[in-house]
Amino acid sequence: MALLKKRTVGKPGEWYYCLEHKKVEEGPECPAKDRFGPYASRQEAEHAMEMARERNLQWENDPRWHDTPAGDSSEEG
Repeated sequence: MALLKKRTVGKPGEWYYCLEHKKVEEGPECPAKDRFGPYASRQEAEHAMEMARERNLQWENDPRWHDTPAGDSSEEG
């Protein structure tokens, strides 16, 4: 009995960045858990990690996402 490989979901012309292999792929080739995307172009996918770092920095510095309750005066003084 032949083993069937489960096909990954995606279309040619969609670009992904594989976190496991640290490379850009079209299609996709790797499982969804190991990739960012889809991106509209190869160039966008090439900068996936850069974009992720920038978004993480924005999120970490967004005052709406801090765990300190409103009115907490422990940081004042």
